[in-house]
Amino acid sequence: MEHPSYRRKTHLIKKDFQIKFIVKFCLIVLAGVILSTALLFLFSQDTLTSSFDDSKLVIRKTGSAILPAVIYTNLITLGVVCIVTIFVTLYISHKIAGPMFRFEKEIKTIGQGNLCKKIVLRKQDQVKEMADSLNHMVHSLHDKVYEIYHEIDILEQTATEQKNPDQMIDRIKTLKQKVKKNFIL
Repeated sequence: MEHPSYRRKTHLIKKDFQIKFIVKFCLIVLAGVILSTALLFLFSQDTLTSSFDDSKLVIRKTGSAILPAVIYTNLITLGVVCIVTIFVTLYISHKIAGPMFRFEKEIKTIGQGNLCKKIVLRKQDQVKEMADSLNHMVHSLHDKVYEIYHEIDILEQTATEQKNPDQMIDRIKTLKQKVKKNFIL
Protein backbone atom coordinates (compact mmCIF):
# COMPACT_ATOMS: atom_id res chain seq x y z
CA MET A 1 0.00 0.00 0.00
CA GLU A 2 1.47 3.34 -1.03
CA HIS A 3 1.42 6.03 1.63
CA PRO A 4 0.76 9.66 0.80
CA SER A 5 3.75 11.94 0.50
CA TYR A 6 4.04 14.42 3.33
CA ARG A 7 5.13 17.95 2.59
CA ARG A 8 5.47 20.24 5.55
CA LYS A 9 3.92 23.66 5.18
CA THR A 10 5.37 25.11 8.36
CA HIS A 11 9.12 25.52 8.67
CA LEU A 12 9.19 26.28 12.39
CA ILE A 13 7.66 23.08 13.72
CA LYS A 14 9.35 23.03 17.11
CA LYS A 15 9.91 26.78 17.39
CA ASP A 16 11.89 26.79 20.64
CA PHE A 17 14.24 24.03 19.48
CA GLN A 18 14.76 25.47 16.02
CA ILE A 19 15.26 29.08 17.14
CA LYS A 20 17.76 28.04 19.83
CA PHE A 21 19.55 25.90 17.22
CA ILE A 22 19.81 28.87 14.83
CA VAL A 23 20.87 31.34 17.56
CA LYS A 24 23.60 28.99 18.78
CA PHE A 25 25.05 28.67 15.30
CA CYS A 26 24.96 32.45 14.78
CA LEU A 27 26.68 32.97 18.15
CA ILE A 28 29.41 30.53 17.11
CA VAL A 29 29.93 32.52 13.89
CA LEU A 30 30.00 35.78 15.90
CA ALA A 31 32.58 34.29 18.28
CA GLY A 32 34.67 33.26 15.28
CA VAL A 33 34.52 36.77 13.81
CA ILE A 34 35.48 38.39 17.12
CA LEU A 35 38.31 35.91 17.65
CA SER A 36 39.73 36.39 14.14
CA THR A 37 39.56 40.20 14.45
CA ALA A 38 41.27 40.13 17.84
CA LEU A 39 44.00 37.77 16.64
CA LEU A 40 44.64 39.81 13.49
CA PHE A 41 44.83 43.01 15.54
CA LEU A 42 47.08 41.38 18.17
CA PHE A 43 49.51 39.81 15.70
CA SER A 44 49.82 42.98 13.63
CA GLN A 45 50.53 45.30 16.58
CA ASP A 46 54.31 44.80 16.39
CA THR A 47 54.51 45.86 12.76
CA LEU A 48 54.37 49.27 11.14
CA THR A 49 52.44 50.34 8.08
CA SER A 50 52.85 53.43 5.98
CA SER A 51 49.92 55.10 4.28
CA PHE A 52 48.97 58.43 2.80
CA ASP A 53 46.39 60.53 4.63
CA ASP A 54 45.59 63.94 3.11
CA SER A 55 48.75 63.81 0.97
CA LYS A 56 50.92 63.15 4.01
CA LEU A 57 52.92 60.03 4.66
CA VAL A 58 51.72 58.50 7.92
CA ILE A 59 53.45 55.65 9.70
CA ARG A 60 51.53 53.83 12.37
CA LYS A 61 51.05 50.38 13.83
CA THR A 62 49.53 47.96 11.32
CA GLY A 63 46.80 46.87 13.75
CA SER A 64 45.54 50.44 14.11
CA ALA A 65 45.79 51.07 10.37
CA ILE A 66 43.79 48.05 9.27
CA LEU A 67 41.34 47.81 12.22
CA PRO A 68 38.50 49.82 10.59
CA ALA A 69 38.73 47.81 7.35
CA VAL A 70 38.87 44.52 9.28
CA ILE A 71 35.83 45.48 11.39
CA TYR A 72 33.76 46.48 8.31
CA THR A 73 34.82 43.36 6.44
CA ASN A 74 34.00 41.12 9.40
CA LEU A 75 30.61 42.79 9.97
CA ILE A 76 29.66 42.25 6.33
CA THR A 77 30.94 38.67 6.50
CA LEU A 78 29.08 38.13 9.77
CA GLY A 79 25.83 39.40 8.22
CA VAL A 80 26.14 37.22 5.10
CA VAL A 81 27.23 34.13 7.03
CA CYS A 82 24.44 34.59 9.61
CA ILE A 83 21.83 34.82 6.86
CA VAL A 84 23.21 31.68 5.20
CA THR A 85 23.49 30.02 8.62
CA ILE A 86 19.84 30.81 9.40
CA PHE A 87 18.67 29.12 6.20
CA VAL A 88 21.01 26.13 6.52
CA THR A 89 20.23 25.51 10.20
CA LEU A 90 16.52 26.03 9.57
CA TYR A 91 16.72 23.40 6.82
CA ILE A 92 18.73 20.98 9.00
CA SER A 93 16.63 21.52 12.12
CA HIS A 94 13.49 21.12 10.01
CA LYS A 95 14.72 17.67 8.98
CA ILE A 96 15.11 16.80 12.67
CA ALA A 97 12.16 18.60 14.28
CA GLY A 98 9.63 17.55 11.64
CA PRO A 99 10.11 13.81 12.11
CA MET A 100 10.24 14.23 15.89
CA PHE A 101 6.89 16.05 15.77
CA ARG A 102 5.43 13.22 13.68
CA PHE A 103 6.90 10.60 16.07
CA GLU A 104 5.29 12.31 19.07
CA LYS A 105 1.93 12.50 17.32
CA GLU A 106 1.93 8.92 16.02
CA ILE A 107 3.36 7.35 19.19
CA LYS A 108 0.55 8.94 21.23
CA THR A 109 -1.95 7.26 18.90
CA ILE A 110 -0.13 3.93 19.19
CA GLY A 111 0.04 4.35 22.98
CA GLN A 112 -3.73 4.73 23.03
CA GLY A 113 -3.96 1.23 21.55
CA ASN A 114 -4.04 1.73 17.78
CA LEU A 115 -1.67 -1.05 16.69
CA CYS A 116 -2.63 -0.57 13.03
CA LYS A 117 -0.90 2.85 12.93
CA LYS A 118 2.21 3.27 10.82
CA ILE A 119 4.71 6.11 11.11
CA VAL A 120 5.25 7.58 7.66
CA LEU A 121 8.08 10.02 7.01
CA ARG A 122 9.39 11.69 3.89
CA LYS A 123 12.11 9.77 2.02
CA GLN A 124 14.79 12.36 2.79
CA ASP A 125 14.07 12.65 6.54
CA GLN A 126 17.05 11.83 8.75
CA VAL A 127 15.47 9.30 11.10
CA LYS A 128 13.79 7.04 8.52
CA GLU A 129 15.50 3.93 9.99
CA MET A 130 14.09 4.73 13.41
CA ALA A 131 10.59 5.02 11.95
CA ASP A 132 11.06 1.66 10.22
CA SER A 133 12.13 0.08 13.53
CA LEU A 134 9.13 1.56 15.35
CA ASN A 135 6.82 0.35 12.59
CA HIS A 136 8.31 -3.14 12.87
CA MET A 137 7.78 -3.05 16.66
CA VAL A 138 4.14 -1.95 16.30
CA HIS A 139 3.50 -4.63 13.66
CA SER A 140 5.04 -7.28 15.92
CA LEU A 141 2.90 -6.11 18.86
CA HIS A 142 -0.16 -6.15 16.63
CA ASP A 143 0.51 -9.77 15.63
CA LYS A 144 1.07 -10.88 19.22
CA VAL A 145 -2.02 -9.13 20.56
CA TYR A 146 -4.09 -10.48 17.66
CA GLU A 147 -2.89 -14.01 18.44
CA ILE A 148 -3.96 -13.57 22.07
CA TYR A 149 -7.28 -12.08 20.92
CA HIS A 150 -7.82 -15.14 18.73
CA GLU A 151 -7.15 -17.42 21.72
CA ILE A 152 -9.71 -15.46 23.75
CA ASP A 153 -12.19 -15.92 20.92
CA ILE A 154 -11.64 -19.70 21.00
CA LEU A 155 -11.97 -19.64 24.78
CA GLU A 156 -15.26 -17.76 24.45
CA GLN A 157 -16.56 -20.33 21.98
CA THR A 158 -15.51 -23.18 24.29
CA ALA A 159 -17.22 -21.55 27.25
CA THR A 160 -20.36 -21.04 25.17
CA GLU A 161 -20.45 -24.70 24.19
CA GLN A 162 -19.57 -25.79 27.77
CA LYS A 163 -18.69 -29.27 26.62
CA ASN A 164 -15.59 -29.81 28.65
CA PRO A 165 -14.43 -27.59 31.55
CA ASP A 166 -10.96 -29.18 31.39
CA GLN A 167 -10.64 -28.02 27.80
CA MET A 168 -11.54 -24.49 28.93
CA ILE A 169 -8.94 -24.60 31.71
CA ASP A 170 -6.32 -25.76 29.19
CA ARG A 171 -7.20 -22.87 26.88
CA ILE A 172 -6.89 -20.38 29.77
CA LYS A 173 -3.46 -21.83 30.64
CA THR A 174 -2.41 -21.56 26.98
CA LEU A 175 -3.57 -17.95 26.93
CA LYS A 176 -1.63 -17.12 30.10
CA GLN A 177 1.50 -18.75 28.64
CA LYS A 178 1.19 -16.70 25.46
CA VAL A 179 0.85 -13.49 27.44
CA LYS A 180 3.87 -14.44 29.55
CA LYS A 181 5.86 -15.48 26.46
CA ASN A 182 5.07 -12.33 24.45
CA PHE A 183 5.15 -9.64 27.11
CA ILE A 184 7.14 -8.70 30.17
CA LEU A 185 4.66 -7.67 32.81
